[in-house]
Amino acid sequence: MSRAVRLPPGGAGGVRATSGRRRAHALRGLFARRPGPVLLLSATALLLLVWIPACLRTGLIDLRVYRAAAPHLATGDLYAFRLRLPGPHMFPLPFTYPPFAALLFLPLGPVAWPVVSGVWTAASVGALCVLVHCCLRLADPAAPHALHRRRVLLWSAALLWTEPAAVTCAFGQINLLLAALVGHAVRRRAAAAGLGVGLAAGVKLVPAVTGLYFLAHRRWAAAGWTAAVFLATVAAGWWAAPRAAAEFWLHAVGEAGRVGPVGSVLNQSLRGALSRTLGHDVGWSAAWWAVAVPVASAGLAAMVRTARRGDRLGALVAVQFTGLLLCPVSWCHHWVWALAAVLWLAYTPRRTRPRTVALLAWCVVLAGYPIHWLELAQPDIAVFGRPWYLAALGWCYPVCAVLTLVALCARTGGDGGGRPPATAWPTTGRYRLHPASDTER
Repeated sequence: MSRAVRLPPGGAGGVRATSGRRRAHALRGLFARRPGPVLLLSATALLLLVWIPACLRTGLIDLRVYRAAAPHLATGDLYAFRLRLPGPHMFPLPFTYPPFAALLFLPLGPVAWPVVSGVWTAASVGALCVLVHCCLRLADPAAPHALHRRRVLLWSAALLWTEPAAVTCAFGQINLLLAALVGHAVRRRAAAAGLGVGLAAGVKLVPAVTGLYFLAHRRWAAAGWTAAVFLATVAAGWWAAPRAAAEFWLHAVGEAGRVGPVGSVLNQSLRGALSRTLGHDVGWSAAWWAVAVPVASAGLAAMVRTARRGDRLGALVAVQFTGLLLCPVSWCHHWVWALAAVLWLAYTPRRTRPRTVALLAWCVVLAGYPIHWLELAQPDIAVFGRPWYLAALGWCYPVCAVLTLVALCARTGGDGGGRPPATAWPTTGRYRLHPASDTER
């Protein structure tokens, strides 16, 4: 006698759905049990797709600038240097960082290019893991070590393929290294925190905005150390190359156009988006101020509110986004702090509509590589005007950042981490953080 086969509700379709759920569950189980190999596979694929082509072609262009420009520090023409790559549409690439950065890049010159490019790319991947580790510890300091380690490895494997991280590796940029330095520094005691943030600001000025994070948490010593270390980097650069330092600090530092065309779709600051919309560089015009003032107010409000409820990752994201939006030039690969925003939005304990909208928007933008496609539709990076639909799409990073600031400002009915606020505007000079977190003083 044949035995009747019991089908799940929905018949054959239900069988397929059940089978699909089982496969998905098995895949999630595999990822949970083997997070290390998942990250290794992801990083290996990136190295094969980025590093080897870079050794064979003119890839890692920013790393090439760091390496070729640094020796010009001694000759005094560091800021007259231009790296010219083949191709009629390639913008001559200048050195745009302070002289102190050129000092740090000097050791890259004598090393063979395959070694420099391979080590730099591997270091950037490692820096992404450090950044994810620091952000997750800020978001959930009480997470068990095994769970935290699994999260770090799996998130790093996934975020490695987002547009800011992948473009940073493709260009040989320093963004991930500096973001990891800042993320690690803000969790340390005052002197170490100031040392890390001050050095990052000495290499690339925008990380100096992290000083507002220290002020929001009343970490006066850390803010003082940051200023002192930054000034020390300025003095070191001036001592090593007075002529180049004078050129940078007295002239080049305020010339946004020398970094590259402000209206290029790669520039995802407010100034870049406005310039593409209006068809010309808006500079510091009334149009820029009309947009910048509300955005700056939202950023400061988000920073203060998150600091008051002890949400340290939220405050750090608010500060970094404010700096990226207001900076004249914020290339899409500068937006590695969007990865920290994704982690904050994913691990916030109270899901609200603004947070859900912001998280979905970032997932679409970071995984969809919109800047890459818009760049292909951009006939000339020196021409700012765009059709209205392309100009609107060119606002993707600023819009996602503003949505995140709105989510950071939104009331949660409690503190930002589901735990007693650890740094909720203390009234005494010293305070104790959550037992599982790092000491900040």
